[in-house]
Amino acid sequence: MVRGGMLNWPPIWLWTGGEKNERPRGEVGVLIRVEPSVVEDRSLFLTIQYNDSEYMGCLSFDDPAFCQEIYNLLKSLYRYSISEVGELDIRHTLD
Repeated sequence: MVRGGMLNWPPIWLWTGGEKNERPRGEVGVLIRVEPSVVEDRSLFLTIQYNDSEYMGCLSFDDPAFCQEIYNLLKSLYRYSISEVGELDIRHTLD
């Protein structure tokens, strides 16, 4: 997945609270929430739980319709690991 020619997966995770900021990188943690941006219709905010802390990452897309499709998909994947989410084959959404 890309925005402006740059890969957007996995997101960069920013600590939002919890025990300790472990500065996780990559496909770590468990998806606990996804929210569409209230400012831009091409961005989503993902929240993960990782080692007793929560982190937020942003996914941005060129196409608002594709962003909405990804939002609908991610809402059904709460409690999935981010690595499981990253392994999903979503090529059928590109048709």
